[in-house]
Amino acid sequence: MSESEEYTHIQDAFKKLKESFRSGKTRDVEYRKDQLRELLRLMEENEDAIAEALAKDMHKPKQEAVLAEVLMVKSDITYALNNLSDWVKPEAPEVPLVNKADNCFVISEPLGMALIIGAWNYPVQLTLLPLVGAIAAGNCAIVKPSEVSSHAAELVEEMIPKYLDQDCYAVITGGVEETKYLLNKCKFDKIFYTGGSAVGKIVMEAASKNLTRVTLELGGKSPCYVDKDCDLEIVAKRVSWGKFANAGQTCVAPDYLLCHPDVQEELIKRFKETLFDFYGEDPKESPDYARIVNNRHFNRLKSLMSSGTCAIGGETDESENYIAPTVITGVKPTDPLMENEVFGPLLPIVNVDNVDEAIEFINDRDKPLALYIFSNDKSKVDRILKNTSSGGFLANDTVVHAGVHTLPFGGVGGSGMGAYHGKYSFDAFSHKKGCVLKKQMLESINSLRYPPYEEKRFAWIRWLMSSKENSIKSLSDVPPLLLSIPVAIIRKVPCFNCRR
Repeated sequence: MSESEEYTHIQDAFKKLKESFRSGKTRDVEYRKDQLRELLRLMEENEDAIAEALAKDMHKPKQEAVLAEVLMVKSDITYALNNLSDWVKPEAPEVPLVNKADNCFVISEPLGMALIIGAWNYPVQLTLLPLVGAIAAGNCAIVKPSEVSSHAAELVEEMIPKYLDQDCYAVITGGVEETKYLLNKCKFDKIFYTGGSAVGKIVMEAASKNLTRVTLELGGKSPCYVDKDCDLEIVAKRVSWGKFANAGQTCVAPDYLLCHPDVQEELIKRFKETLFDFYGEDPKESPDYARIVNNRHFNRLKSLMSSGTCAIGGETDESENYIAPTVITGVKPTDPLMENEVFGPLLPIVNVDNVDEAIEFINDRDKPLALYIFSNDKSKVDRILKNTSSGGFLANDTVVHAGVHTLPFGGVGGSGMGAYHGKYSFDAFSHKKGCVLKKQMLESINSLRYPPYEEKRFAWIRWLMSSKENSIKSLSDVPPLLLSIPVAIIRKVPCFNCRR
């Protein structure tokens, strides 16, 4: 069987969606709202099925599944429904004096055909949240869920055709080969990828061949600095929740801690108490603790445990892909544990003497997706905020900034490019088109730009286009040529700005 025959279903789906987009069907705002309402209904009617699929894939607790996979998506859909009518309105920019008589505006138009490649760690949220933006912006979309979370992928494949318009939205399942075919054989207008940086580079390379716009939601080693003046009981609870929820398989989980040696011993004591409160004597028996998604990732994480010393945890069970919540001390910056994103329940602690050393340590590495600091000293919080670069920043907590749908969520540098959530999702799948509507009048003014060029006329154009404030304070501020235009004509020029 040839490649074209093997992937006929992909080409057929792509062709059907492209024809639907060209028909203008998705440009209708009420149609977009109807599809968003159907997506909301999907989330409401399938909450238990989603939780069950995620439990099968990685033993994810129902509360974590509902909070991160269901409620976040529902919240974003509701926000889009409440605001879409405003988002699609033309925007009114400030214009120079030379364009005051023109109707200048910016419209958000759909990019066209979108490809959304989801991730396995939050396979519903990270697949359907971008879809909210694609629908709201008026695109057609092919959704490619991750095959690693197979039960969730099957559920997404089953649900979407039941609720959304099959002429405009499709699901393609499969593995690496199907993804390669989508990237290399289908000319999309937008590719939205969530996952690791290695595959992110492949996605970007494929997109570059067609100059396709990309949003890359990657990851990286998100640092967490703990200052001396903290309430370490609160630190332990908030860090443990952010790090060990979903067994650490969260892109914005704190990847490593930076703290003074004097803080470390007390902090470890607090971690032990917190983990006992969270998961009991044996986290393996807790219904609230997840598992590593597969054996490959289990072995990858187990090999990283050779770095440093396990101060807490360290227990594993390959038959269940179980790794206990683990805190590791004595870690060197050059250890394998510190080379790449951990993406699991291993929390290394690196000692630094002060906030300036922490800043230097952070800045010596790739820009992270998130950066956390625990401190009651506002000056230290401000110092780290202003002297580092990261996708997001959060003081005195972890992870929760990703749930604020009025904030952009995305990386910078090695942690990704582009942002989404709320209005930013709409913008991620839109093209901002600048428009000017002119009238066939005032040709005496417009003709000043025509040849033959004269210095006197050019001086007036220079003044009109000046970046300085265009306020007329006296007649001496007005070029002589402007005074030659009858005042009556000027008064009759209507203001077209922001009106269509």
